[in-house]
Amino acid sequence: MDSIQSLKSDYPWIETPLVVGAPMRLIALADLAVAISKAGGIGFIGAGTDVSDLESYLQDATRLIKDTNLKTTNGTLPVGVGFINWGADLSAALPLIKKFKPAAVWFFAPSSIAALAEWTSKYREASPQTKVWVQIGSVREALDVVKEVKPDVLVVQGTDAGGHGLAQGAGLISLLPEVHDTVSTQVPDKKGRPILVAAGGIADARGLSATLMLGASGVVMGTRFLVSHEAVIAKGYQDEVLRTSDGGQTTVRTKAWDNARGTTGWAETYNGRGIINKTYTDAMEGVGNEENKMLYEKDVEKGDEGWGVKARLCTYAGSAVGLVKELKGAGEIVREVREGARARL
Repeated sequence: MDSIQSLKSDYPWIETPLVVGAPMRLIALADLAVAISKAGGIGFIGAGTDVSDLESYLQDATRLIKDTNLKTTNGTLPVGVGFINWGADLSAALPLIKKFKPAAVWFFAPSSIAALAEWTSKYREASPQTKVWVQIGSVREALDVVKEVKPDVLVVQGTDAGGHGLAQGAGLISLLPEVHDTVSTQVPDKKGRPILVAAGGIADARGLSATLMLGASGVVMGTRFLVSHEAVIAKGYQDEVLRTSDGGQTTVRTKAWDNARGTTGWAETYNGRGIINKTYTDAMEGVGNEENKMLYEKDVEKGDEGWGVKARLCTYAGSAVGLVKELKGAGEIVREVREGARARL
């Protein structure tokens, strides 16, 4: 069974080429995830590091799906849930996965490969129908994950991605083909080989088309969905994404925003890409973490005015931010990217 047949068997509502919504923490919740799935993609709820509200998000998704024709063949909920493993209370989330049976769980940034393997086993036991997605950012990670975890889907993230990822890495143009070739060699039997989806720097039909040629079976988009009606996001954040262009010059990978926000549990091997502003430039000019944190907290009180080049609030976005031009519904974005890729292919 090839990867497209396998995808359609596991997620029977999808249309191809596949467009997936990234599980952006606090931004991608039930409304966005369901809208993406309703349009023939796969939407993910971003539980991130805090699972305290996950049950309400899954209840919302169940309610939104109830009156649609979105069906699965194995009784799963046709959305996924994404976790940041090092910070999430995975034991608290486990009974919710067993209860709601989302179509997929997405694991990212585990404390160790052994911990990832342990939690994968527990989640598969709790909900055998739920597929396991694992995000990686290097060939070495891909090898370890495929060997120890045997994921159903491998999310290959290049360094153009917005938000968190490996501080040292490669763009998709080289990373994805090497991961594809390496995984194919390690797992000669296609039936046991994980499906590859590409993430990082993709915002339109051209990006989707290109990644299919590089070995992916679909793409994940995050930055593009920041500017959707269903995203749970401040207007100031969306305005900054729409304003910004030339992402290679206007975004940067750094720990400056983590330090200012107090999200310091990330390993040293990770940082986050966002739009350059005063938090970053002051950190580069020697402003200490405590002072920068105090200034950041003052800008939180400004609301939408806290975002911008001369302001401080974190605007995580990928280097493809300049391709994001207008606010649209998530379903419209999915269809536009998918149909555009079909036309090119």
